[in-house]
Order: sequence, then structure tokens, then C-alpha cells
Amino acid sequence: METAGGETEGIVLQNRDKPDPRTFIGEGKVAEVKQLVEAMDADMVIFDNSLSPSQQRVLGEELKVQVLDRSALILDIFAQRARTREGRLQVELAQYKYLLPRLLGMWTHLERQEGAIGTRGPGETQLETDRRHIRRKIQKLREELEQVRRVRATQRTRREKNEVPVVAIVGYTNAGKSTLLNRLTGADIPANNRLFDTLDTTTRTLEISDTCTVLLSDTVGFIAKLPHHLVEAFQATLEELQYADLLVHVIDASDPNREAHRAVVDSLIAKLAKEGTPVICCFNKADLADEQDLPRGEDYVAISAKFGRGIEEL
Repeated sequence: METAGGETEGIVLQNRDKPDPRTFIGEGKVAEVKQLVEAMDADMVIFDNSLSPSQQRVLGEELKVQVLDRSALILDIFAQRARTREGRLQVELAQYKYLLPRLLGMWTHLERQEGAIGTRGPGETQLETDRRHIRRKIQKLREELEQVRRVRATQRTRREKNEVPVVAIVGYTNAGKSTLLNRLTGADIPANNRLFDTLDTTTRTLEISDTCTVLLSDTVGFIAKLPHHLVEAFQATLEELQYADLLVHVIDASDPNREAHRAVVDSLIAKLAKEGTPVICCFNKADLADEQDLPRGEDYVAISAKFGRGIEEL
């Protein structure tokens, strides 16, 4: 929430066997949230889950404030972060794909004016127009991203001809990937202590020795429960993993949830990288962690990208 620039006024937790099909949280919980919204004078409610378009519409009507789900919040952050043309194209594509099934809820006010069931009133006509417009935009964005991928493929072929190994830096969001890339290569990539700061693949050259030069790629940070359509939208960026000769998995050593976050990244690596790609587990922010908590082993290294500790070993 802070990453998106908002302020949290209250948090409501709930345990349920399964989501309520109409409101996701059930009528009683909706009433509780509504009271909290009114008491806090809040102007938005955010769910840390994916909501169906109809659930989002019903909740908006019941709570009388804007309702966002996890996907919408992540997209909003992505929109703030995208810097390159490719990044902006990817975000725009994901936003349109998210918007398309939710258009109906935006047009219910016009449908209500018509009143008659089954009539094709002005609301529905406009709805169909909007749907067609968005489908055209989605198709155009896909074509533009395909062009980006073709350019990337040409660059990759050139690299393969020159036999330059590719090392991809992967990890949970805010683990310190950009800071590490800056430390290793002297690149000047913005590295801030905030989620999703990197949305665009950045590639830099690193000379490891007189006889070995590699290309280092920084990738978008992963996150738990990342909606499928977002992974799909960022395919152009994430496909870099398929061609990597080595992955450096950056893990925030000081993160209390590091094992859960590590598992999220491992599962995405299994899906996106080619089978058998070697992985170095790089425990970053080691200066903030307890020495005994730092794993040891052949493919493990503890570093502090910020202060330069362990970089030679890596």
C-alpha cells in the first residue's frame, strides 16, 4: 500500500473455508468493513486477493467507495514504475486485459436507466463499442511487444555467435537485485528500497577475468500470488530467463519471510528457466542478518551489495 502511495487506515482479517461467491467475504464481514470505512472516512478498500469482476462490482456498491483487488494494486504500482517503452507497453497490455471483463460494472448506471430486461439500450451499445476498442488496443499492444521480442531475439543471436554467457539476476521484489547489478558492473540503475522498482530488463557487461566476460541481466522482481495475466504480460522481460546460462537468485537474508519468498521464486524459476540451469543462491543484506542464519554450501554465498561484502566470493 505504501509502495502505491497510499496510507493504511485499518486492516480487517478473515478466515473462511471458501470465498463467498457474491461478496468474497460474506454479508456480515461486508457490514463490518462498511462501518470501518465510515468511521475512518476511508475512500478506498483494497483486497489482498483477486476478486471476480462481479464481486468487485457488488463490493463497490455495498461499501460506497472504490474497491481494488491485489491485481489492480500491483498494476497501479507497475504503471508508476515503468520507464522504458517496453515496460510501458507491458503494463498497458496488462491493464487493458484486467479492464475488459470489468467494463460491465462501469456501465450498470446506464443500463438501470433503460430499465427493461433484454433491451439494447444506449448503455449496452456504448459497452460493446468500448469492448471493441479495448480488444483492438490489446491486439495492437501484443503486436508491438512481439516486435520488441523480435529485436531482442536478434540481439540474442548476435550474443550467441560471440559466445558471451548470460547471467540473469532473479529474486523476490526488493531483495536487492539492482543494487547488486550496480555493485558488480558500476551501472547507474536506480536502486530504491521499494517494491517493483525494476520492471524493465537491464543488461550490462561484467568482466570476471581476462578470459571471461559475461552479460548480467536484471529482471522484474517476483511476488507471491502474482496474477497469471501479469506473468503473461511480462513474458517479453521474463523470457530472458529461458536463455540464461546461470541464474543468481538474490534472497533478502534479513527478511523474516525469506523461506516463503524463496519458494515463490524457485517455483517461477522452474516454470520460466530452461531445465538444468545452474543457480547460485545469493543471500543479500547479510549485514542485517544473524551470522548463524546464513546458509553455507557450494552454491551459496552471503553478501552485502550495498557495502560490497562477499562480492569477490560471488
